[in-house]
Amino acid sequence: MLRASLALGGFLVTAATASVFLVSTVARRVVTPARKRARETDVLALDRAEGTITLGRNPDTALPGRYGLWFGADDRYLQLGPILRSDASTVTRTLLTPASELEGVAESGPATFSGWFYSHPEQLNLDWRDETIQTPVGPAPAWLFPVDTDRWVIAVHGRGTTRSECLRAVPVLHDAGYTTLLVSYRNDGDAPQSGDGLYGLGDTEWEDVDAAIAFAAQHGATSVVLMGWSMGGAISLQASLRADRADLISGIILESAVVDWGSVLEYQADAGRIPVFVRRAAIAAISNHWGRSLTGLDTVVNFPALDMVRRSGELNKPMLVLHSDDDGFVPADAAHELATLRSDLVTFVPFETARHTKLWNFDEARWTSAIRDWLAGD
Repeated sequence: MLRASLALGGFLVTAATASVFLVSTVARRVVTPARKRARETDVLALDRAEGTITLGRNPDTALPGRYGLWFGADDRYLQLGPILRSDASTVTRTLLTPASELEGVAESGPATFSGWFYSHPEQLNLDWRDETIQTPVGPAPAWLFPVDTDRWVIAVHGRGTTRSECLRAVPVLHDAGYTTLLVSYRNDGDAPQSGDGLYGLGDTEWEDVDAAIAFAAQHGATSVVLMGWSMGGAISLQASLRADRADLISGIILESAVVDWGSVLEYQADAGRIPVFVRRAAIAAISNHWGRSLTGLDTVVNFPALDMVRRSGELNKPMLVLHSDDDGFVPADAAHELATLRSDLVTFVPFETARHTKLWNFDEARWTSAIRDWLAGD
């Protein structure tokens, strides 16, 4: 009997330890910046003479439009054009990167498909300069595309990306007469790290956008539009409610934005087949002080404060919301609900087929005209 009791006790301790480890792993995955890019497709063939590239087929690589690709041992960024042909397992696209820039690039291997298209400011052929913004965590680099105006747009990239994600928006913003500031924020790989080096999912990063608004004001801005992709949308929404200079914010543009983290994390947990008790415990660990030893967070995440559907009545800035019903990462449900609840503020432009943060890539003309028309009424 004693031996059986000891065996049962040992099993329970082992099971409890395993459960805690699993909860910690899931919780940390939510708040930990990626250290390297996920390789979710493969380059099967690269034909320099023909200017084509063949990729393994997945929901992203099969999309029409212009995209980018991280590829090779040196993580070279290639620009991809329209689909030329495809079958059940492969997609062949036009390779827009000139052959002269392909020296040393392999002809096959794992790769990361990207919606950036542009990776450097020089590719836009517009005047720009490097700037530095003094944030609460230290000096953060930014790119400034100046226009002779007091109207600014501050562009905020999403989780796991950098300022380059925002370059696609600069031409339409520039043509509309806005100076555009592409910012970095804590723990994104460009800006300084916070003390814990972890994401606050918008609950802390908004302070860096607040610093960017102050920078804009110091340089002559009298009105600021915030534009955020994915988690950058969550950051922008928090800044609109919490920034010291929120009075300067004249509007918000959201692209594939996180409006409510609860629905996003549930969606991702379902996709990852994470048991209900594990996902709930992980969210509890992220949002409670007792969980800090499991997550590594210095400051817990206030999920109710990040739920802009629940807090929709507090919003007071005009918004343009662009979201695809086929996003595949951040479900559009919360965006639809916000648009319904605040139809007085929200102009909602739904997309179909386009994937997460790839609306410009899929339908550049519609995306651009939506922003241009909305800004014309700003």
